[in-house]
Amino acid sequence: MTLNNPLIPPLTVEVTRGAMVESRHRGDCVVIDRTGKVVRGWGGIDRLIYPRSAIKPLQALPLIETGAADAFDISEAELALAAASHSSTPDHVNAIAAWLERLGLSESDLECGGHDPMHRDSDKALIRSGVVPGPLYNNCSGKHAGFLNTARHMGEETKGYLGPDHPVQQRLAAVMEEMGATDLSETPRGVDGCGIPVYGMALRAMALAMARMADPQDLEPARADAAKRIYKAMTSHPNMVGGPGRFDTVAMTAGKGAFVVKAGAEGVYAGIVPGLGLGVALKIDDGTKRAAEVAMAGVLDLLGVLDIEAKAGMQDFLTAPVLNSAGLRVGDIRMADGWAEG
Repeated sequence: MTLNNPLIPPLTVEVTRGAMVESRHRGDCVVIDRTGKVVRGWGGIDRLIYPRSAIKPLQALPLIETGAADAFDISEAELALAAASHSSTPDHVNAIAAWLERLGLSESDLECGGHDPMHRDSDKALIRSGVVPGPLYNNCSGKHAGFLNTARHMGEETKGYLGPDHPVQQRLAAVMEEMGATDLSETPRGVDGCGIPVYGMALRAMALAMARMADPQDLEPARADAAKRIYKAMTSHPNMVGGPGRFDTVAMTAGKGAFVVKAGAEGVYAGIVPGLGLGVALKIDDGTKRAAEVAMAGVLDLLGVLDIEAKAGMQDFLTAPVLNSAGLRVGDIRMADGWAEG
């Protein structure tokens, strides 16, 4: 397959209303194995993107590799939270608060800032109680607890752990380069929503990193073990990774351990499929979540990892309903006809 060939069409997600396609979302996607072989591709698979939260499974690797997880008896559910974009339900918030307390730290040590819970009922409960959500309620607070855990174990200063020169962030950059077989030293960079550095990364490199988590036979033993433990934690505790009704949680629950999916902001998705030894990276051009979820569900279906029960559990993502204000279905969000031939 010729990379970035304009004759290779992008993914197209259509939004219908009645008998007409009202909107279209386009994006790029690549499916790759641990050797770098492209199995499927749509659009420009070498384009640079910010992977955002889709690479949280990679960002959790140092928590295990450094020995920090075992030193502080980190549970499997906490490992899942370290790779999560959680919905800030009481289960999420209470678990992270208890984790920080065990480290001798508190919410004030989190540098990610706060935001309203993604979970609507939890958000309403906070409003009724008059509580202003702090950093514990940030969807990335589990990842940040993992950063603090690693810094504490390594004897590093916890304050300022978001800085690009802090050892925590240096380890993360090294993991991305090593797993993606790429050099990020000259790529664009910015600041993520939770305050950590973000690096421009080729979509193909991101997929390769996920493929190496799916099939870690070429990794050093400590990293291979870490990859397997993170995968098991995420598939065993999908509710900790997302939350009620969220695509990541619904899909991994339906998949029963067959794959990991992880969302990132601005229409980014990653997939890890051990049964096929494949990694997936996807980016919707306009950053729309509704399109990214449908596209990721479609790719999983195309790869054959969804059985009948999984398809039933994911039906509202494989073909998502468009509802009007009365709750009536007036259209669909779906993959465009013929997309699988791309």
